[in-house]
Amino acid sequence: MAGRKAAKVPRKVYERELLRLQTELVQLQEWVRAEGARLVVVFEGRDAAGKGGTIKRVAEHLNPRVARIAALPTPTERERSQWYFQRYVTHLPAAGEIVLFDRSWYNRAGVEHVMGFCTKEEHLRFLHQCPIFERMLVEDGILLRKYWFSVSDTEQQERFRRRLEDPLRRWKLSPMDLESITHWEAYSRAKDEMMVHTDIPEAPWYVVESDDKRRARLNMIAHLLDSVPYHDVPPPSLKLPERPESTGYERPPRELRTYVPDHAANL
Repeated sequence: MAGRKAAKVPRKVYERELLRLQTELVQLQEWVRAEGARLVVVFEGRDAAGKGGTIKRVAEHLNPRVARIAALPTPTERERSQWYFQRYVTHLPAAGEIVLFDRSWYNRAGVEHVMGFCTKEEHLRFLHQCPIFERMLVEDGILLRKYWFSVSDTEQQERFRRRLEDPLRRWKLSPMDLESITHWEAYSRAKDEMMVHTDIPEAPWYVVESDDKRRARLNMIAHLLDSVPYHDVPPPSLKLPERPESTGYERPPRELRTYVPDHAANL
């Protein structure tokens, strides 16, 4: 039935499919490296929409020398005086690299605009320049993929509550995150306006329904893999050498070194 909420993906099904997709991501990585491709993946969406968890699963088994996460902090005074896109350009990939943007230049269309951290003129300039900037990236051969993680207000509220009560995830919750509750409609309007200007044929937006985190992760990764024309790259032929015979080396006595206490022995 149309509009019916999909059932949550069972854990065993999720873990099996995630492993298969992550194996494919490794093959994608090897193709990027072998072909000298440049891949940029932008993760955007509301606070607690599941971006960070998805990025973690994408990068989990990839080589950090090939695939890196760009999560930029608040701009410095010097960076605020630069062309807005300048601080992001320095993080773009070279040949054979993948960059996952955990939030990106779209900060200006969202939090900066809604919370008044930029002027109206700066916001309008961004909406004008962003499509031009992204067309330049694509024209230069960069593979640009943009994902918007969409979460309902009730699910976001519940995730905030869980973060507030969990000491392992409390750090994920900031005063700015809580502001997103009281500014829900303002963020919605900002997102709609952003989409009108930046959902361009050369770099379209792909919306990920993320009330079910498992489903969102599988859907996003599967779409990314389907959107890139990669192929299997045969790994180099390696052979484990025989260990040579000992030449008489002996390790120094244990008492000459400071060892970590065996905490596990007391469990």
